[in-house]
Amino acid sequence: MQELTTEVLIVGGGVGGTTAAIQAARRGAKTILVSEWSWLGGMLTTTGVSAPDGNELIPWQTGIWGKFLQALHKQEKGGLNHGWVSFFTFQPATAANILAEWVNSLPNLHWIPDQIPVAVLKQGNSITGVQFSNLIVKADIIIDGTELGDLLELGEIPYRWGGELQSVWQEPSAPIEENELTKNYPVQAPTWVVIMQDFMKDTAPPIAKPANYQPTKFTDAWLNHGPEKFLNYGGLPANQMMINWPIHGNDYGEGVARLIQSPQAKQEFLQECRQHTEAFAYYIQNTLGDRYGLATNTFPNSIAYALHPYYRESRRLEGLTTITEQHILPILGGNVSPLPINEQGEVEAIALGNYANDHHYPSGNIPLQPKSIEWGGRWTGTPFTIPYRALIPVNINNFFVCEKNISVSHIANGATRLQPVIMNIGQAVGMAAALCIENACQPRDLAVNLVQEALLSEPTAPAAIIPLFNLTPDHPEWREIQLNYLKNPEDYPISGYFPGNKFFPSIINIDQNFNQKSNQEFQGIFLADNPQSYRITVTFPRSHQGENWQLVTLHPSIDSYWRECLSGKEIKLWGKLNYAGQWLLVENIVT
Repeated sequence: MQELTTEVLIVGGGVGGTTAAIQAARRGAKTILVSEWSWLGGMLTTTGVSAPDGNELIPWQTGIWGKFLQALHKQEKGGLNHGWVSFFTFQPATAANILAEWVNSLPNLHWIPDQIPVAVLKQGNSITGVQFSNLIVKADIIIDGTELGDLLELGEIPYRWGGELQSVWQEPSAPIEENELTKNYPVQAPTWVVIMQDFMKDTAPPIAKPANYQPTKFTDAWLNHGPEKFLNYGGLPANQMMINWPIHGNDYGEGVARLIQSPQAKQEFLQECRQHTEAFAYYIQNTLGDRYGLATNTFPNSIAYALHPYYRESRRLEGLTTITEQHILPILGGNVSPLPINEQGEVEAIALGNYANDHHYPSGNIPLQPKSIEWGGRWTGTPFTIPYRALIPVNINNFFVCEKNISVSHIANGATRLQPVIMNIGQAVGMAAALCIENACQPRDLAVNLVQEALLSEPTAPAAIIPLFNLTPDHPEWREIQLNYLKNPEDYPISGYFPGNKFFPSIINIDQNFNQKSNQEFQGIFLADNPQSYRITVTFPRSHQGENWQLVTLHPSIDSYWRECLSGKEIKLWGKLNYAGQWLLVENIVT
């Protein structure tokens, strides 16, 4: 059996694992990344969910996540403006190519695909390596980036699975006692994504009718949306559609606990999950018309079905601290969540997210405390931060987690599980692992301020840690302002707005780097129906004259401008029409 040694080993090539490997190597650590698949990217690629949720606002587009979006804009020639579930939809292969290129460009990063961990090597409370079918890798720091927290099980590292009652963390949305929903669905339902295609005037190849087909499972799937909006939900380039539909769709959770019971039980669940999606694809074609069929050349081996399910929940580490619902809900009277502060009075934040708390179950529902806010003419989520100690086990050495397996409650997992925040977590873990090597220390002994300062100063992809709605990455004092709130958390405004930074920069007569080529000019009458509900009646161009479009933006200065703009005012702007969401995404306003 081959044996390798390295400084940092990451097992799992998903969003978090790949990002952790890139960052550890960029920092200078000798790094090995071992992945189960020939593609990297997990939720963004191998699961087919190429429509990321959260961290969409310009101030949150930092770090490797921000660089990833920039790379997507360059490589997807048709743009990212195709669906309405996300502002960024793209071909899974495009993302896989970007991540592979970044990984392969680093001489101190060795990527080994097509390997599954079978054992974790330990000496006392220290993890020393991981064994695969024909390979052993020993390392100073080991990172679990697997989709289901496999190293937690193999290494007998304490973890949680399933929900907690309200008595455990006093979370306001947690159930007071067990019920049918909690018993049947201990974790959120996975989804096996399929990419379909609109063949337009042509007839799509027929989809085979699955055995034991039961169309009643999918009745009323798009009842409240209509077929067109259903199909546009995850619209992709080239007339393709990501089918990841929760309402009588391809979420599948029957016997979901089998995922961690045994290899045989897991395979049984996966087979059923895949067959459920095959039946849904057949239902779509036979209900909506034979112009809709399976896409081609989407995943490796030219299949239309994702390589594995989109897992929304995993085994979850028992960490030095646990993220609960209280950590992701807004401060009373504010627009942001509280900063995580440890016993020494230090801010422990190392990554930020802002997605609304979103849970998926095939039946029933957990009523969740609201954390959504209106911003930029649309709904977004209250920003929150991830504490460093949620990535580290209580009594195990040399070990981090960087995926959905962080130390988080079942309830809060609904907000922390999304692709962008996991990418931010991965970058933070990769940086921390490299710093542990540099300082010859255990993860729990590494000073969190070293991680924070290194992330803010990262030469390739500096990452924001403190959420501020109006602090964009191109602000000349961006790093200093971030550091100030880390050192003086008592000054952090609960509004989430940095004082005195109202219109910086992104208005066209200030931002000289605005790319007009990727946008279209519009003129018209601005209409403010309600606070944070904006429209334009178009007077130019002539091709859209008289049309009414919802106005949305990701830019803080445009949001601020609209808040004070009088209804009925003539405005001139630049943006992109999104026919799936029926909105005009505004990039700049001429004042």
